[in-house]
Amino acid sequence: MGLFTKKNSHVAEPGRRRTQSSDVRPSPDASNRHYVFARNRTLTGSTSNSLSDASRQSDLRSPRTHAHHLALQRRKIGVVLLVVVAIVAFLAILVFQFTSRVTISTSDTSLSKNIDGERYVKAINEYLVGHPISRLRFALDQNDLKNYLASVLPEVADITAVSMGSIGETNITLSMRRPVAGWTINSKQYFVDANGIAFEQNYFTNPPVEIIDNSGVALQQGATVASNRFLGFVGRVVALSKERGYSVVQAIIPTDTTRQLEVIIKDVVPRVKLSSDRGAGEQVEDMSRALIYLAARGQNPGYIDVRVSGKAFYK
Repeated sequence: MGLFTKKNSHVAEPGRRRTQSSDVRPSPDASNRHYVFARNRTLTGSTSNSLSDASRQSDLRSPRTHAHHLALQRRKIGVVLLVVVAIVAFLAILVFQFTSRVTISTSDTSLSKNIDGERYVKAINEYLVGHPISRLRFALDQNDLKNYLASVLPEVADITAVSMGSIGETNITLSMRRPVAGWTINSKQYFVDANGIAFEQNYFTNPPVEIIDNSGVALQQGATVASNRFLGFVGRVVALSKERGYSVVQAIIPTDTTRQLEVIIKDVVPRVKLSSDRGAGEQVEDMSRALIYLAARGQNPGYIDVRVSGKAFYK
């Protein structure tokens, strides 16, 4: 019976798995680079930058890693170029803004003689020595320079423009004071402008107002008589009178005084007495009212005295 039948001893046992020569993996070498990432490998490249073979390094990078590396290199080069451009631009600004030489011009077109440019170039260079940062035009404080020039050269009224000439050259345009009165004392000529600023150098036609000194003060004390305060007062009186339609032709310093003034007005009979101890604007206003009052009544007194505030005396 089949149950008791002997097993056939000749039945083949399961054989061992056959090995094939193709299963033997050859070791990768330089001639078989495509075997480096063989079966069951998920890496397709390497991010290492320290390979000994430069050609192998580029081959081992994946396209994504290679693109990232190129973008990083471009970014670095862009930063370097930006820094270089910024430095060049900064140096160019310094070169074009730096003042190594100064030239002078004037905005006034009615000068009676040419200005002495060297006189003002010297003063400006002295200012720049004390303020070296001001040699850069964008850092120059024009108002401070104007105040400095007015202190050493009072005939300078303003700085109207600061512009670039050639490379390293700065042109400064000045405006000069226009005199409204002149006074010669102790062989020295003084002038005063409408703002009451006294100065010596005049580039315009001599003013029509003449100051006559009858004070009797000795010449050695002339510096006190010709003080900036007094000349400033005369200048303000002349300018304010002109604003009200009165043209002052003479300003007389009376005898034995240095604080009073008599003015002679064109086409007006009475002289007007004023005092330098009182504001010029108030006295000119009182003078104008008194002259209008007298003209309305047809009176021509010898003088009008407005030295006292709020009152006008005439005789």
